[in-house]
Amino acid sequence: MTKTYDVAVIGAGVFGAWTAYSLRRAGAKVVLVDAYGPGNSRASSGGESRMIRLGYGADEIYTRFAQRSLESWKQMFAEIGPHAVPLFQNTGILWLARDQDPYCEAILSTLQTVGARFEKLAGDEIMRRYAIHPGEATWGILEPDSGVLMARRAVQAIVARACEMGVDYTQARFSADTRIDADQSVFACGPWLPKLFPELLGELIHVTRQEVFFFGESPGGYPGLPAWIDFHDLVYGVPNLDGRGFKLAIDKHGPKFDPDIGERVVSEEGLAAARLYLARRMPLLSDKPVLETRVCQYENTWNGDFLIDRHPERDNVWIVGGGSGHGFKHGPAVGEYVAAMIAGTGAPEPRFSLATKQRVQSRQVY
Repeated sequence: MTKTYDVAVIGAGVFGAWTAYSLRRAGAKVVLVDAYGPGNSRASSGGESRMIRLGYGADEIYTRFAQRSLESWKQMFAEIGPHAVPLFQNTGILWLARDQDPYCEAILSTLQTVGARFEKLAGDEIMRRYAIHPGEATWGILEPDSGVLMARRAVQAIVARACEMGVDYTQARFSADTRIDADQSVFACGPWLPKLFPELLGELIHVTRQEVFFFGESPGGYPGLPAWIDFHDLVYGVPNLDGRGFKLAIDKHGPKFDPDIGERVVSEEGLAAARLYLARRMPLLSDKPVLETRVCQYENTWNGDFLIDRHPERDNVWIVGGGSGHGFKHGPAVGEYVAAMIAGTGAPEPRFSLATKQRVQSRQVY
């Protein structure tokens, strides 16, 4: 006898995992399906670490989403118990800012509005505390309560917890021939969304190739180093959290990428750019060996806003995606939002609607 579900969630990345968990917590019968498995190396939710920060310029909606999500992540990790490597690490987040810096000035204003803790630092204080050469970054913002999520392991932990609560999980590739009896379906498939809905999303979701580097450190490393963001140069760094090395990545959108067949080998040009940047900001690392590299992908909407909406021709099908390189941290808030929308108790956010999505990329949310 075929089992019938209230909701089928396709995709066990961070959006799908938290959606399945939130729906099950609300009492729904849920099945979760993924082709390659939670936190796998092809997924946008794979990899070792993701920042969770509150700063979003003047975009208060995402600051509040991150604020809510941070508490949910911490509550979940307390519920599932300790890991050998803590799944949330309270490193703090440091923003490097210029003299004339409207984005970081807006961060200050928004953090004040939402009641978040922060500290404004002068450039020489950044150098003294963290040995980061500020250069043209004359000041900074420290978010002391923010930090880093251990991405792959965190997603796997959420899926495991959802299964303990009664969610059925199966690893299988979803196709037109797949049969699942469910009243509602949620497609949270990240970079696979344009493949599943080519006519609807083929020109609205842009998948880009992104390179990440892990550099070795001298003995002793950089104790107390926060994760940091240089918004002006679109570069971010994550301290050595579990022996894998100092992580550095350039946040600029890369070329078009296929998550199934794309080769995940970094380029010589990408490594050269990373070393050139380190020579300016953290020169003691610029000649250190590369311990690991990673090629992942962003799944971008035209401006970086999420896509969370019904399929225009199928009332019982929901599309959840558009993480756009910043979405991982928001998994809990997205899951709650989707569960409320399916239950009919949530208020739709216009910025997440399909109707607002355009074909030409003009990045506005970072």
